[in-house]
Amino acid sequence: MPRGSSPKRERQYEHIKESGEKRGMSEDRAKEMASRTVNKERARSGESKTASRSSTRGKSASQRGGEKSGGGGSSSGRTKDDLYQEAKKRGVEGRSTMTKQQLKNALGH
Repeated sequence: MPRGSSPKRERQYEHIKESGEKRGMSEDRAKEMASRTVNKERARSGESKTASRSSTRGKSASQRGGEKSGGGGSSSGRTKDDLYQEAKKRGVEGRSTMTKQQLKNALGH
């Protein structure tokens, strides 16, 4: 951790590092991930002297709350082919030229 970091950031670093190790990351990779995350949070909150443009734009990791962590998402894990096969079973007209979103709409998903 950088000099002058707050106790809150120290706890945040340890929590992220331990979480990464529990998920099977190497200790070095977990440390790197924790450092990058904490440094970005420090930049967002104005605790660091300098900050890159990418560090201060968009949602922070804590705001995002795992949105990018995979699983489910807006399509509920269904592929276009899955949707097409369901549309075929239901006899949806024009399914072969539909996009994934159009298939979802036609099926009421």
